[in-house]
Amino acid sequence: MKILKKVVLASSLAVFSLHAQASEKVTVLLDWFVNPDHAPLVIAQQKGFFKEQGLAVEMVEPADPSMPPKLVAAGKADMAVTYQPQLHMQIDEGLPLTRVATLVDNPLNSVVVLDKSDIQSIKDLKGKKVGFSVGGFEEVLLGAMLNYHGLSLKDVELINVNWSLSPSLITQKTDAVIGAFRNFELNQMDIEQHPGRAFFVEEHGVPVYEELILVVNNKDRNQTDKWKRFNQALTQAVQYIHQDTEQAWHDFISYKPAVLDTELNRRAWKDTLPYLTKEPAKLVEKRYADFAEFMHQQSLIKKVLPVESYAIAP
Repeated sequence: MKILKKVVLASSLAVFSLHAQASEKVTVLLDWFVNPDHAPLVIAQQKGFFKEQGLAVEMVEPADPSMPPKLVAAGKADMAVTYQPQLHMQIDEGLPLTRVATLVDNPLNSVVVLDKSDIQSIKDLKGKKVGFSVGGFEEVLLGAMLNYHGLSLKDVELINVNWSLSPSLITQKTDAVIGAFRNFELNQMDIEQHPGRAFFVEEHGVPVYEELILVVNNKDRNQTDKWKRFNQALTQAVQYIHQDTEQAWHDFISYKPAVLDTELNRRAWKDTLPYLTKEPAKLVEKRYADFAEFMHQQSLIKKVLPVESYAIAP
Protein backbone atom coordinates (compact mmCIF):
# COMPACT_ATOMS: atom_id res chain seq x y z
CA MET A 1 0.00 0.00 0.00
CA LYS A 2 2.85 2.39 0.88
CA ILE A 3 4.47 1.65 -2.48
CA LEU A 4 1.18 2.34 -4.27
CA LYS A 5 0.78 5.64 -2.43
CA LYS A 6 4.31 6.65 -3.41
CA VAL A 7 3.62 5.82 -7.05
CA VAL A 8 0.36 7.82 -7.00
CA LEU A 9 2.11 10.73 -5.29
CA ALA A 10 4.98 10.67 -7.76
CA SER A 11 2.50 10.56 -10.65
CA SER A 12 0.53 13.48 -9.19
CA LEU A 13 3.69 15.52 -8.74
CA ALA A 14 4.71 14.80 -12.34
CA VAL A 15 1.31 15.94 -13.63
CA PHE A 16 1.47 19.04 -11.43
CA SER A 17 4.99 19.80 -12.67
CA LEU A 18 3.93 19.42 -16.30
CA HIS A 19 0.90 21.62 -15.73
CA ALA A 20 3.03 24.26 -14.03
CA GLN A 21 5.52 24.15 -16.87
CA ALA A 22 2.79 24.38 -19.50
CA SER A 23 1.41 27.52 -17.88
CA GLU A 24 4.77 29.33 -17.78
CA LYS A 25 4.00 32.62 -19.46
CA VAL A 26 6.48 34.67 -21.49
CA THR A 27 5.55 38.11 -22.82
CA VAL A 28 7.63 39.16 -25.83
CA LEU A 29 7.57 42.80 -26.91
CA LEU A 30 8.33 43.09 -30.61
CA ASP A 31 10.43 45.86 -32.12
CA TRP A 32 7.80 46.72 -34.74
CA PHE A 33 4.58 45.37 -36.23
CA VAL A 34 4.70 41.66 -37.09
CA ASN A 35 6.63 40.98 -40.30
CA PRO A 36 8.85 38.25 -41.82
CA ASP A 37 11.77 39.30 -39.60
CA HIS A 38 9.76 37.69 -36.78
CA ALA A 39 9.17 34.45 -38.70
CA PRO A 40 10.72 32.09 -36.10
CA LEU A 41 8.62 33.60 -33.31
CA VAL A 42 5.39 33.42 -35.30
CA ILE A 43 5.99 29.90 -36.59
CA ALA A 44 6.96 28.65 -33.11
CA GLN A 45 3.64 30.07 -31.91
CA GLN A 46 1.47 28.84 -34.77
CA LYS A 47 2.94 25.31 -34.89
CA GLY A 48 2.80 24.83 -31.13
CA PHE A 49 6.58 24.60 -30.63
CA PHE A 50 6.47 27.01 -27.68
CA LYS A 51 3.63 25.01 -26.15
CA GLU A 52 5.62 21.79 -26.53
CA GLN A 53 8.39 23.44 -24.53
CA GLY A 54 6.00 24.33 -21.72
CA LEU A 55 5.77 28.01 -22.64
CA ALA A 56 2.72 30.22 -23.16
CA VAL A 57 4.13 33.02 -25.29
CA GLU A 58 2.34 36.29 -25.97
CA MET A 59 3.75 38.62 -28.62
CA VAL A 60 2.94 42.31 -28.31
CA GLU A 61 3.45 44.92 -31.04
CA PRO A 62 4.68 48.21 -29.61
CA ALA A 63 2.96 51.58 -29.88
CA ASP A 64 6.43 53.13 -29.60
CA PRO A 65 9.26 51.00 -31.13
CA SER A 66 11.83 52.57 -28.81
CA MET A 67 10.09 51.33 -25.66
CA PRO A 68 10.31 47.48 -25.58
CA PRO A 69 13.87 47.18 -24.18
CA LYS A 70 13.15 49.94 -21.67
CA LEU A 71 9.99 48.14 -20.52
CA VAL A 72 11.90 44.88 -20.08
CA ALA A 73 14.59 46.76 -18.17
CA ALA A 74 11.84 48.13 -15.92
CA GLY A 75 10.43 44.64 -15.32
CA LYS A 76 7.21 45.30 -17.26
CA ALA A 77 7.72 42.39 -19.72
CA ASP A 78 9.82 39.23 -19.98
CA MET A 79 11.57 39.72 -23.31
CA ALA A 80 12.04 42.30 -26.04
CA VAL A 81 13.11 42.12 -29.65
CA THR A 82 15.82 44.68 -30.32
CA TYR A 83 19.03 45.15 -32.33
CA GLN A 84 22.61 44.38 -31.35
CA PRO A 85 23.84 47.96 -31.94
CA GLN A 86 21.02 49.31 -29.79
CA LEU A 87 21.85 46.80 -27.06
CA HIS A 88 25.40 48.15 -26.84
CA MET A 89 24.04 51.68 -26.40
CA GLN A 90 21.38 50.57 -23.92
CA ILE A 91 23.99 48.79 -21.81
CA ASP A 92 26.16 51.90 -21.97
CA GLU A 93 23.17 53.87 -20.63
CA GLY A 94 22.93 51.47 -17.70
CA LEU A 95 19.88 49.44 -18.70
CA PRO A 96 19.97 45.97 -17.04
CA LEU A 97 19.61 43.87 -20.19
CA THR A 98 21.08 40.59 -21.43
CA ARG A 99 20.91 39.03 -24.88
CA VAL A 100 19.63 35.44 -24.73
CA ALA A 101 18.64 34.67 -28.33
CA THR A 102 19.04 35.80 -31.94
CA LEU A 103 16.56 35.92 -34.81
CA VAL A 104 18.65 37.51 -37.60
CA ASP A 105 22.41 37.09 -37.24
CA ASN A 106 23.51 39.37 -40.07
CA PRO A 107 22.97 43.06 -40.82
CA LEU A 108 19.90 43.91 -42.90
CA ASN A 109 20.74 47.61 -42.93
CA SER A 110 22.00 49.00 -46.22
CA VAL A 111 22.46 52.07 -48.37
CA VAL A 112 19.89 52.04 -51.18
CA VAL A 113 19.75 54.00 -54.42
CA LEU A 114 17.45 53.85 -57.45
CA ASP A 115 18.58 51.24 -59.95
CA LYS A 116 18.69 53.92 -62.65
CA SER A 117 20.93 56.11 -60.47
CA ASP A 118 24.42 57.04 -61.60
CA ILE A 119 25.66 56.02 -58.13
CA GLN A 120 27.58 52.82 -58.88
CA SER A 121 29.75 52.78 -55.76
CA ILE A 122 29.94 54.37 -52.32
CA LYS A 123 32.52 56.80 -53.74
CA ASP A 124 29.80 58.15 -56.04
CA LEU A 125 27.91 59.47 -53.01
CA LYS A 126 30.21 62.48 -52.94
CA GLY A 127 28.11 65.64 -53.28
CA LYS A 128 24.85 63.68 -53.06
CA LYS A 129 21.84 63.96 -50.74
CA VAL A 130 21.53 61.00 -48.36
CA GLY A 131 18.32 60.43 -46.39
CA PHE A 132 18.17 58.84 -42.94
CA SER A 133 15.54 58.11 -40.31
CA VAL A 134 17.43 57.58 -37.05
CA GLY A 135 20.13 60.07 -36.16
CA GLY A 136 23.31 58.95 -34.45
CA PHE A 137 23.78 55.30 -35.34
CA GLU A 138 22.80 55.52 -39.02
CA GLU A 139 25.05 58.53 -39.48
CA VAL A 140 27.91 56.55 -37.93
CA LEU A 141 27.27 53.62 -40.27
CA LEU A 142 27.26 55.92 -43.27
CA GLY A 143 30.38 57.68 -41.99
CA ALA A 144 32.21 54.36 -41.63
CA MET A 145 31.23 53.34 -45.14
CA LEU A 146 32.37 56.66 -46.56
CA ASN A 147 35.64 56.54 -44.62
CA TYR A 148 36.27 53.05 -45.99
CA HIS A 149 36.29 54.66 -49.44
CA GLY A 150 38.30 57.76 -48.55
CA LEU A 151 35.34 60.10 -47.98
CA SER A 152 33.60 61.53 -44.91
CA LEU A 153 30.17 62.77 -43.85
CA LYS A 154 31.28 66.23 -44.94
CA ASP A 155 31.19 64.96 -48.52
CA VAL A 156 27.41 64.36 -48.46
CA GLU A 157 24.29 66.30 -47.51
CA LEU A 158 22.32 64.48 -44.80
CA ILE A 159 18.51 64.81 -44.83
CA ASN A 160 16.17 63.48 -42.15
CA VAL A 161 13.32 61.88 -44.11
CA ASN A 162 11.36 60.66 -41.05
CA TRP A 163 11.00 56.98 -42.08
CA SER A 164 10.01 57.87 -45.64
CA LEU A 165 13.07 56.20 -47.10
CA SER A 166 11.89 54.79 -50.42
CA PRO A 167 9.40 57.67 -51.02
CA SER A 168 12.25 60.16 -50.71
CA LEU A 169 14.19 58.26 -53.38
CA ILE A 170 11.23 57.86 -55.69
CA THR A 171 10.40 61.57 -55.51
CA GLN A 172 14.12 62.36 -55.90
CA LYS A 173 14.29 64.35 -52.66
CA THR A 174 17.33 62.21 -51.93
CA ASP A 175 19.89 60.42 -54.06
CA ALA A 176 20.44 57.61 -51.54
CA VAL A 177 19.18 56.48 -48.15
CA ILE A 178 20.83 54.76 -45.18
CA GLY A 179 18.81 52.56 -42.83
CA ALA A 180 16.89 50.66 -45.50
CA PHE A 181 16.39 46.98 -44.72
CA ARG A 182 17.50 45.07 -47.81
CA ASN A 183 14.71 42.49 -47.47
CA PHE A 184 11.93 45.12 -47.42
CA GLU A 185 12.92 48.39 -49.04
CA LEU A 186 14.08 46.87 -52.32
CA ASN A 187 10.87 44.86 -52.60
CA GLN A 188 8.70 47.87 -51.81
CA MET A 189 10.46 49.91 -54.48
CA ASP A 190 10.15 47.14 -57.04
CA ILE A 191 6.41 46.79 -56.34
CA GLU A 192 6.05 50.52 -56.97
CA GLN A 193 7.99 50.07 -60.23
CA HIS A 194 11.00 52.03 -59.05
CA PRO A 195 13.61 49.26 -58.61
CA GLY A 196 16.61 49.95 -56.42
CA ARG A 197 20.10 48.72 -55.65
CA ALA A 198 21.68 48.15 -52.25
CA PHE A 199 25.17 48.54 -50.80
CA PHE A 200 25.51 46.23 -47.79
CA VAL A 201 27.06 47.89 -44.73
CA GLU A 202 29.17 44.84 -43.82
CA GLU A 203 30.86 44.95 -47.23
CA HIS A 204 32.00 48.56 -46.79
CA GLY A 205 33.91 48.94 -43.54
CA VAL A 206 31.26 48.10 -40.91
CA PRO A 207 31.86 45.04 -38.69
CA VAL A 208 29.25 42.29 -38.96
CA TYR A 209 26.60 42.47 -36.26
CA GLU A 210 23.31 40.74 -35.42
CA GLU A 211 20.33 42.68 -36.71
CA LEU A 212 17.59 41.17 -34.53
CA ILE A 213 18.07 39.75 -31.04
CA LEU A 214 16.02 39.00 -27.91
CA VAL A 215 16.91 40.48 -24.53
CA VAL A 216 15.75 39.88 -20.96
CA ASN A 217 16.17 41.73 -17.68
CA ASN A 218 19.43 40.90 -15.90
CA LYS A 219 17.49 39.55 -12.95
CA ASP A 220 16.09 36.85 -15.27
CA ARG A 221 19.29 35.94 -17.10
CA ASN A 222 19.88 32.94 -14.82
CA GLN A 223 16.57 31.34 -15.81
CA THR A 224 18.59 29.30 -18.29
CA ASP A 225 16.16 26.39 -18.45
CA LYS A 226 13.38 28.70 -19.65
CA TRP A 227 15.57 30.39 -22.25
CA LYS A 228 16.91 27.01 -23.44
CA ARG A 229 13.36 25.85 -24.04
CA PHE A 230 12.51 29.15 -25.75
CA ASN A 231 15.53 28.77 -28.05
CA GLN A 232 14.67 25.14 -28.76
CA ALA A 233 11.25 26.24 -29.98
CA LEU A 234 12.87 28.87 -32.21
CA THR A 235 15.30 26.26 -33.56
CA GLN A 236 12.40 23.94 -34.42
CA ALA A 237 10.65 26.83 -36.14
CA VAL A 238 13.63 27.72 -38.33
CA GLN A 239 14.13 24.08 -39.28
CA TYR A 240 10.46 23.81 -40.20
CA ILE A 241 10.63 27.02 -42.26
CA HIS A 242 13.55 25.73 -44.34
CA GLN A 243 12.06 22.26 -44.76
CA ASP A 244 8.80 23.55 -46.26
CA THR A 245 9.07 27.24 -47.08
CA GLU A 246 5.72 27.50 -48.85
CA GLN A 247 3.72 25.78 -46.11
CA ALA A 248 5.58 27.81 -43.50
CA TRP A 249 4.50 30.97 -45.34
CA HIS A 250 0.86 29.93 -45.01
CA ASP A 251 1.40 29.14 -41.33
CA PHE A 252 3.01 32.55 -40.91
CA ILE A 253 0.19 34.56 -42.46
CA SER A 254 -2.39 32.54 -40.47
CA TYR A 255 -1.24 34.54 -37.43
CA LYS A 256 -2.89 37.69 -38.88
CA PRO A 257 -4.19 36.92 -42.40
CA ALA A 258 -5.72 40.33 -43.11
CA VAL A 259 -2.46 42.09 -42.24
CA LEU A 260 0.29 39.68 -43.25
CA ASP A 261 -0.99 38.27 -46.56
CA THR A 262 0.42 40.99 -48.82
CA GLU A 263 2.65 41.04 -51.87
CA LEU A 264 5.34 42.92 -49.94
CA ASN A 265 5.40 40.37 -47.13
CA ARG A 266 5.42 37.47 -49.60
CA ARG A 267 8.49 38.89 -51.32
CA ALA A 268 10.17 39.89 -48.05
CA TRP A 269 9.52 36.39 -46.68
CA LYS A 270 11.71 34.83 -49.36
CA ASP A 271 14.44 37.44 -48.97
CA THR A 272 14.46 37.18 -45.18
CA LEU A 273 14.84 33.39 -44.85
CA PRO A 274 18.57 33.28 -45.73
CA TYR A 275 19.28 35.69 -42.88
CA LEU A 276 17.45 33.77 -40.14
CA THR A 277 19.92 32.20 -37.76
CA LYS A 278 19.74 28.41 -37.55
CA GLU A 279 21.12 28.46 -34.02
CA PRO A 280 19.18 31.08 -32.02
CA ALA A 281 21.06 30.44 -28.77
CA LYS A 282 24.54 30.58 -30.32
CA LEU A 283 26.67 33.51 -29.24
CA VAL A 284 29.73 34.56 -31.24
CA GLU A 285 31.50 36.60 -28.57
CA LYS A 286 34.10 38.01 -30.96
CA ARG A 287 31.35 39.53 -33.08
CA TYR A 288 29.98 41.35 -30.04
CA ALA A 289 33.43 42.36 -28.82
CA ASP A 290 34.48 43.68 -32.24
CA PHE A 291 31.29 45.66 -32.71
CA ALA A 292 31.52 47.12 -29.21
CA GLU A 293 35.03 48.29 -30.05
CA PHE A 294 33.74 49.80 -33.30
CA MET A 295 31.00 51.68 -31.46
CA HIS A 296 33.50 52.90 -28.87
CA GLN A 297 35.79 54.19 -31.61
CA GLN A 298 32.80 55.99 -33.13
CA SER A 299 31.95 57.55 -29.70
CA LEU A 300 28.57 55.82 -29.58
CA ILE A 301 29.43 54.18 -26.25
CA LYS A 302 31.72 55.40 -23.49
CA LYS A 303 33.12 52.05 -22.39
CA VAL A 304 33.70 48.56 -23.80
CA LEU A 305 32.40 45.98 -21.32
CA PRO A 306 33.06 42.21 -21.21
CA VAL A 307 30.66 40.42 -23.55
CA GLU A 308 29.54 38.00 -20.85
CA SER A 309 28.16 40.91 -18.85
CA TYR A 310 25.42 41.58 -21.42
CA ALA A 311 25.15 38.51 -23.68
CA ILE A 312 24.83 34.79 -22.87
CA ALA A 313 24.17 31.55 -24.76
CA PRO A 314 21.67 29.68 -22.57
